Amino acid sequence: MEEPIGRVLKRTELADGLILEKTSCPLGVLLIVFESRPEALVQIASLAIRSGNGLLLKGGKEAKRSNAILHKVITSAIPDTVGENLIGLVTSREEIPDLLKLDDVIDLVIPRGSNKLVSQIKDLTKIPVLGHADGICHVYVDKSANMDMAKRIVLDAKIDYPAACNAMETLLVHKDLSSNGLNELIVELRREGVTLYGGARVSTLLNIAEAHSFHHEYNSKACTIEIVDDVHAAIHHIHQHGSAHTDCIITEDCEVAEVFLHQVDSAAVFHNASTRFCDGARFGLGAEVGISTSRIHARGPVGVDGLLTTRWILRGSGQVVDGDKGVVFTHKNLPLQL
Repeated sequence: MEEPIGRVLKRTELADGLILEKTSCPLGVLLIVFESRPEALVQIASLAIRSGNGLLLKGGKEAKRSNAILHKVITSAIPDTVGENLIGLVTSREEIPDLLKLDDVIDLVIPRGSNKLVSQIKDLTKIPVLGHADGICHVYVDKSANMDMAKRIVLDAKIDYPAACNAMETLLVHKDLSSNGLNELIVELRREGVTLYGGARVSTLLNIAEAHSFHHEYNSKACTIEIVDDVHAAIHHIHQHGSAHTDCIITEDCEVAEVFLHQVDSAAVFHNASTRFCDGARFGLGAEVGISTSRIHARGPVGVDGLLTTRWILRGSGQVVDGDKGVVFTHKNLPLQL
């Protein structure tokens, strides 16, 4: 990986001898509240170190002792010139409300966990919060879909890791497939032990239990199925009931695919690929500190680049503004490397 900090992103000659550079820099201090997964602390810490950010970590209580050992190993490897205090470990849940008041010290909060956790943290702090509350991911099977491909993708999106935030929760099927194609998908899902719930059209057609809500994240071997009239109806459904995480279309019609890819306003939108690909490691980011459905700053899997912001550096030779009479502006783009 190239050095992420201090990269020149844009270089402009404002006037003769007056050079402006837009450069990358760390956000500052991060507070990350995360779940009890063995690799979570290691991934988060490595990304924070690589991006030059200070870090406060609060892991799930079930991994308290593992996190303490991992924290000790990582901080002992940090050079003395930086100092082990770069990464702090918070061990008590009671400390979190007090930390969330430190908006003059902490620059960003990243909660990883349940909808309830994310909502609570947003309510308790003025610090910017990056993350996602729900992972309600859709797969839309269009009328031109290759059904063998559709079955592979739908099964992978649902059963590869059902508890993941990028697992499929709702399957949308074009109305022209409501006889044969839909039945093929249902047979495959049931064979894998998936519990099926229907929207109004599917539950009536197939006599299965109706889902109590389309905006529901099962996190298990269960999903909702509904029939839609076309790609535009699928897009409308996703915008109305989705969580802007990851949504997929399966189709052999490239024009329909492009409509879906450009009009679905989610952090990640796929064509003929499982939603499970929405992941920092699979995207080549090395790891991820979390997945963001926010529209400001980072979106989708957040790696090193998502933990950076920008600064402006101006190099002159005595220029003054003098009511804009003192400088003749050229605003000329310069090569990044001189």
